[in-house]
Amino acid sequence: MAFTQTDLDNVERAIGSGELTVSYNGRTVTHRSMSDLMAARDLIAKTLASQAPNGQPTFGGRSYGLASFNHD
Repeated sequence: MAFTQTDLDNVERAIGSGELTVSYNGRTVTHRSMSDLMAARDLIAKTLASQAPNGQPTFGGRSYGLASFNHD
C-alpha cells in the first residue's frame, strides 16, 4: 500500500484534534479508538521511512540532512 506524506499529516492532525475519522490513501476511515489511529500513524510513518532513498534518516516520514561543522 502506497502512502504519502499528506496521508501521515492527515492522521497526525486527526490525533491532535481527537478525531477518529480521517481521510488517507484516497479513503475515509473511522477508527475504533485513538490507539487504532496511532497504530495507523505508526504504519504510515514506517512505510514512508522504508521508502526513503539510501536509508537516509527520517522523522515522521520526512528526510533530513545533517549539518557538519569544522573547527579550523
